[in-house]
Amino acid sequence: MQKFHYHNTEKRVHKGKHISRKVHIKNGIGYKSVTVMKGGKRRTTKKILAPKEIQKIKDRKFIRGLFSDCKK
Repeated sequence: MQKFHYHNTEKRVHKGKHISRKVHIKNGIGYKSVTVMKGGKRRTTKKILAPKEIQKIKDRKFIRGLFSDCKK
């Protein structure tokens, strides 16, 4: 899994909340984060990606519920 770099960002607005989901992988180590902006306040949750999740991203497979543990 070395020498694998990946970065993806999804931004959307839902009911006045700005939601940003990010996945970043560099040299086989990665993290996922969810940032919610509402009323001028920003809340960010950041988690480390499991090796199985990194392998599925590398194989271009869909991961259902990838950000479900990043919600507050």
